[in-house]
Amino acid sequence: MDNPDETSPPPGPEIDSLAAFDAAVASGSLAGHRVQAVDLTDRGAALLAADTAGAVFLGCRMEPEAAAKARADGAFVFPPVPGLPFDPYRGLLYTPDALYEGLAGGGYAATPDARAYRWFQRTRANGDTFASMLRALHDDAVSDALDEFLTGAAVVGVMGGHATARGSAPYAAAARLGRTLARDGLTVATGGGPGTMEAANLGAYVAPHPDAVLEEACALLAAAPSFTPSVTDWALAAFEVRRRRPGGGGSVSIPTWFYGHEPPNPFADRIAKYFANALREDGLLSRSTAGVIFLPGAAGTVQEIFDNATPNYYGSLGGPTPMVLVGRAHWTRALPAWPLLRALAAGRAMEHRIALVDTVDEAPEALARLSARP
Repeated sequence: MDNPDETSPPPGPEIDSLAAFDAAVASGSLAGHRVQAVDLTDRGAALLAADTAGAVFLGCRMEPEAAAKARADGAFVFPPVPGLPFDPYRGLLYTPDALYEGLAGGGYAATPDARAYRWFQRTRANGDTFASMLRALHDDAVSDALDEFLTGAAVVGVMGGHATARGSAPYAAAARLGRTLARDGLTVATGGGPGTMEAANLGAYVAPHPDAVLEEACALLAAAPSFTPSVTDWALAAFEVRRRRPGGGGSVSIPTWFYGHEPPNPFADRIAKYFANALREDGLLSRSTAGVIFLPGAAGTVQEIFDNATPNYYGSLGGPTPMVLVGRAHWTRALPAWPLLRALAAGRAMEHRIALVDTVDEAPEALARLSARP
């Protein structure tokens, strides 16, 4: 008897919008398609008429008659989960507007981001298996959406501490770095939080604008230098920058509700937010295909250096990617990660893919130099 895994047809295209659904219906069949988090309550007639054999509907709202017909065709229908502050089947990355919906009227506590964090705190403490499954479904969907969004992009990761205050010289330097990288045609990716992460996303956002816009933005943001004591004021200042200077450049951030007390910054136009921090860390570093720049940071940044170094050392993800550490005194004396990294790299392919520079402004040239090495 044939192995069913070898004889079953491959999955059809993924559908994550009504427009894509309508196009698939117009083409004649939904058989084998994967329909993800699309509200189909107004598409009952199309569902009743279409061939849905082998299709999978993930969290799609639909009329009972249409759902029953799809099941009768042999489709798998996973219904929406009521009462959640997030969609576990989501087909697209988050946007700042989506995570901060309701900020102006009800403050940060009313936003989907804050409500998801409260749900996470509550459910991870009670050991609910169903909640664990929902978190896993959500994070897998986010990873899928992130891969689709970054297809063909040259992604450079920018890592650094969350405590760098708006209005400080290190914040401005990190923002200039993000701007330079974006203008060089790279997609900036950060851990998505405040501090130097926000600064790099801000730099990418202002990249299409004249240079003076960055100084203007930094001055405006300095009125709310930290997300403490008020996340609301901190986030509103960022949205005011976006309001005054629309049409910003794109970047990606990858934060986590595991550290949900640190809110996501609103300057990345696409946000891949995870519940599982390990998935988030690995996903950020493994997708930084054009290299990673490490600004001064503490324990989290040190962890990221060696999380990045390990696949470069073993070659488990292919050839080593560039690693640029910024701040000679910081990485040789305060937290001497550089000597260990250099010792690990000695005699291996990654030896020619690491660099230590003094200042942030030297980092783009170092990244380009390492990328050009044979």
